[in-house]
Amino acid sequence: MTATKGLEGIVATTSSISSIIDGVLTYRGIDIDDLAEHASFEEVAYLLWYGKLPNQSELDELLGQLSAYAAVPAGVLEQLKLYPKNTNSMAALRTAVSSLALFDESANDMSQEANIKKAIKIQAQIPTLVAAFSRIRQGQEPVAPKSGVSIAYNFLYMLTGQEPDQVAVKALDQALVLHADHELNASTFAARVTVATLSDIYSGVTSAIGALKGPLHGGANEAVMVMLEEIGSFENVESYINAKLANKEKIMGFGHRVYKGGDPRAKHLQKMSRELGKLTGNMELYEMSVKIEELVTGQKGLKPNVDFYSASVYTTLEIPRDLFTPIFAISRASGWTAHILEQYENNRLIRPRAEYTGPVDQKVTPITQR
Repeated sequence: MTATKGLEGIVATTSSISSIIDGVLTYRGIDIDDLAEHASFEEVAYLLWYGKLPNQSELDELLGQLSAYAAVPAGVLEQLKLYPKNTNSMAALRTAVSSLALFDESANDMSQEANIKKAIKIQAQIPTLVAAFSRIRQGQEPVAPKSGVSIAYNFLYMLTGQEPDQVAVKALDQALVLHADHELNASTFAARVTVATLSDIYSGVTSAIGALKGPLHGGANEAVMVMLEEIGSFENVESYINAKLANKEKIMGFGHRVYKGGDPRAKHLQKMSRELGKLTGNMELYEMSVKIEELVTGQKGLKPNVDFYSASVYTTLEIPRDLFTPIFAISRASGWTAHILEQYENNRLIRPRAEYTGPVDQKVTPITQR
């Protein structure tokens, strides 16, 4: 056996949920460009769970279920209030999602019907948890979710207590579509490994959130915003980036292991960043981002990935920087749960081997001689 670092190029399973072939991302065979322009996030979630886009009555039923499940148990909200105010937002979400299982009587019901219901419930409740945590740490009371509105609308409403602008809702909804699934990424793989032991769906999503927390996965968009803040203004972009490149330092938000010709999702977020900048009358973050792209792509041949322009999009929406990755989790919950359901349908314990590189032919030395 020969190890492959990072499992790069290893095909670990089969899946009918999403694909990346020749640089084209699809969900259930539908191009991400088509979905980003013509489908809502709720339609995409239905597609991932059920294998087809919903008709109007099916969509209405799903919207009703999402509204019905959006409120989280009072006990979980009380736990959020006990977290230290400086708690990492992803750590808070990871713990809160794990706690949801304690309040769900069907948590250990492994029937398909129960697991689909739990998938919808988890999708409905993660936005409520993220918004509630954001308000609690600011000394504010959580805002109860509204009924009959989209997840994007509800999240912005629960975050601020204000009715959100429709342009902002549309922008966030499209961002959720773009982040919903991405084949066998690190967090999805973590979720499938966990539930392959026949652990429950909450355990699988908790594992996924733990993997997404890392800066090489979901945390990259937050790192992009840190970089933009360090640069400060458009005039400083060239000197900052050139210095980083000269020192062979990594520029966050560029390159992707599975996209050699560029991430197909990035162009949608770039357009969104430009439109939001025009709407708010503040184009600086967008213009800085474009200049960074010109320099990095021109000198290194690396193209932006989905994280790069999402940083300026979320900041323009006035979303706190450390909520960028939790928003990623709001979206990716649809993909995680779809993969978990697929794993349950044709399960086999995921148990790879390791190539041993340690010493051999060792003997136990008596403790008096060590």
